[in-house]
Amino acid sequence: MQPRTSRLPLQNPVAHGTDDDPRLAAELSAALAAARRRAVRDGDRQIDTAHLLHSLLEQDPQVRTVLGGGPQLARLLGYLVQRSIGYGLRWQSGVEHAGDAGSLLPVGLVGAVGAVGDGLSPLAAEALEHACVRAERRGARTAGGVDLLAAIVAEPGARAVEVLDHAAVDIPELRARIDDGTEGASAFTG
Repeated sequence: MQPRTSRLPLQNPVAHGTDDDPRLAAELSAALAAARRRAVRDGDRQIDTAHLLHSLLEQDPQVRTVLGGGPQLARLLGYLVQRSIGYGLRWQSGVEHAGDAGSLLPVGLVGAVGAVGDGLSPLAAEALEHACVRAERRGARTAGGVDLLAAIVAEPGARAVEVLDHAAVDIPELRARIDDGTEGASAFTG
């Protein structure tokens, strides 16, 4: 049996990115760095929104608060761990991108859709940009984890949204709670 890391190309673009964007709050920079390490460790070619969600849950207490915590949060983390050890294998043959829900670009066509930047999937890069715009609109100098969560759940085709759905998170309710700044009540449905 070959180790999973044998799939990594010699020059993995994920491993060489930078996470020191001055537009990102410390927690979000830490989450991005953790997502990068997770993608490299898992042998993934790009950081996708599921990597970002997993790292946000580990790094940012405000994101955990928005999701409501408790046993449901444990279930969500369980799905994310399963994703990294197996069920995400089907995602390794394609690149997450904005567009049709659940659609993937073949890895070889990534260059055809434009620069991905620092090893991020096109959708993850777009979500980070949207998080910065959201923070700016609310008058903040830096984007935080909740800004990125809001950007991620706004895209129905995001891998993170698929994971949230599997963990019984009510996505419309979560979006509303983020928009209203409501914290405390759970966004989980079951």
